[in-house]
Amino acid sequence: MKTIATLFLILSSSISVFATEIIEIKHAEGDMTMVVRKAIKNAKEKDVKIVFEKGKYTFLTDYAIGRYLYVTNHGNGFKKIIFSLKDFNSVEIEGNGSEFIFRGQTAPFVFEGCNNINIHNLTLDWDIPFSFQGDVIATNKKEGWYDLKPYTKGFSWKLSNGEILFPGINHFNFTSLGSSLSHNKETKAVDYGAWDASLKPNYVEKLSNGNLRFYDKNLKHFPRVGSVLQSKGDKKNNRYAPAFLVRNSKDIIFDNVIIHHALGMGFLCERSENIKILNSGIYIREGSDRVISIIADATHFANCKGDILIEKCRFEGMYDDGTNVHGTYVLVDKIIDSKTVRVKLGHDQQMGFEFAGVKDEIWFIKNPDPRRKETNVVEKVKVINDYYSDLTFVHEIPKDLKKDDILENKTWNPNFTMRSNIIRDHRARNIIIKTPKKIIIEDNDLSSMMSSIMLRGETFYWFESGNVEDVIIRNNRFKHCAYGGMEHAILKVSPRLAKTFDVTIPYDRNIVFENNSIETFDNRIIWADRLDGLIVRGNTIKQTNTEKPQYPNAYMFDLINCKNIEISKNTYEGTNENAIKVDEVSAETLKVKRNKGFNQKF
Repeated sequence: MKTIATLFLILSSSISVFATEIIEIKHAEGDMTMVVRKAIKNAKEKDVKIVFEKGKYTFLTDYAIGRYLYVTNHGNGFKKIIFSLKDFNSVEIEGNGSEFIFRGQTAPFVFEGCNNINIHNLTLDWDIPFSFQGDVIATNKKEGWYDLKPYTKGFSWKLSNGEILFPGINHFNFTSLGSSLSHNKETKAVDYGAWDASLKPNYVEKLSNGNLRFYDKNLKHFPRVGSVLQSKGDKKNNRYAPAFLVRNSKDIIFDNVIIHHALGMGFLCERSENIKILNSGIYIREGSDRVISIIADATHFANCKGDILIEKCRFEGMYDDGTNVHGTYVLVDKIIDSKTVRVKLGHDQQMGFEFAGVKDEIWFIKNPDPRRKETNVVEKVKVINDYYSDLTFVHEIPKDLKKDDILENKTWNPNFTMRSNIIRDHRARNIIIKTPKKIIIEDNDLSSMMSSIMLRGETFYWFESGNVEDVIIRNNRFKHCAYGGMEHAILKVSPRLAKTFDVTIPYDRNIVFENNSIETFDNRIIWADRLDGLIVRGNTIKQTNTEKPQYPNAYMFDLINCKNIEISKNTYEGTNENAIKVDEVSAETLKVKRNKGFNQKF
């Protein structure tokens, strides 16, 4: 047996290239967690480059760093961290094509307060996924049961007292099957017409042929026989940590980084600046029986700024969006004095999130008007606890500000570009985005269970701000979109605001949707609510027969409380006769001209 002392770890503190300390890690069998932990701890410089000899490395949690972490859009708690990098001037990790294999609940990479982060040529996976899946053999809706042939090779679960327990690693099991979807066995995509389900069967029994029968009296949408039913566990526990967590950092590059599995999101950046994800991927390993890659979003950016670029990447099989870019709304809880407001974070997966810092500029948004109004600059932040903070401003706050109005951080919003990517075969939306700065989505291949692109700020539930003001969506290829059971569209603009807000006031604005190619079986192309300024120009739309339309009475273009909309020079090939539906407000400024293949009347 090789001990840690003989793992050929070379810490080259004497080797310095332009003041950068080179840490070389030789390949070895066995758990490498302590090796990496010591290497980082013993670094003598604030500029480090960690170089791995090409190989397959195993990381267990026995000797991982344990810390309580607040992680936005994940479950907060005590996390086991393998690579913990904090307050470095620059960090580079060169994988040289290595594979990192993790086991159990772990947060692989956590970067905090770092500059110039560069991660290259690396693949991440788990030896045993945190999921349960089985082939759907039979269903009986009347009696309320379905039969599965469970997957065993490479999976970890057991049947105990009529309940499925999984994954059973390091004494952890989910409390139920939880979030579940059926998948096409051949393509591994979410099944046509599938609905999200939160499964907690009444009882599970093993049949004489080895299959499992699940009794569930509350199940509304039964999986299709012949599909694969996949479960990722209960909501409270199924977002442990992202593969890469980056916070309070800047100038970040991921290049040729592949993630086959993770216990949350793939790349999560909080309050960070200037981020590039290039030539990377999140997808199921070739030859694997799994139908899921990672548990949540492929990429997620919360209150970031500068420029974000995602280019030439492939995102497949994840159980949430391809990307989600947003700020954070906080609720006014109490007016303390003429310059101080107590604010509250609204969602339990935002607990502990840093909404604002000193010198940040803040927008005030006052019911019932959802538009951004006065601005002010933060002078002092006093954290009360993980939900509440007191913000003191340089100038007096608006005199009409009141409880349950909302604040939005103006400073922390990014420009966002998504170019030449493939996003498909996963749960939810390809892209969901909320930033008032420049957004460019171009030359991507997109296929979605829900809406391919969704623009949705929301002042309740997730409290993800805010409205968009400058969006270009061009030269993309949309193919087989909105194929889940719920009604969606290629582009859906749908603010989710509290009932106290005025629904006649526009929220999002200035979108150009042009020169895109659309091939899909259902009707809805653009479905917009409270949008001011949309140009739909030069797109080709072809209705396919890959599936039967689920919503045959829906309209291609459906506009509610919109204004300044132009639909021109588009071409349609198909049988749908429901082209344009508008309400009275939207009709006043709508321009429809020089389109081919569909009725231009409205």
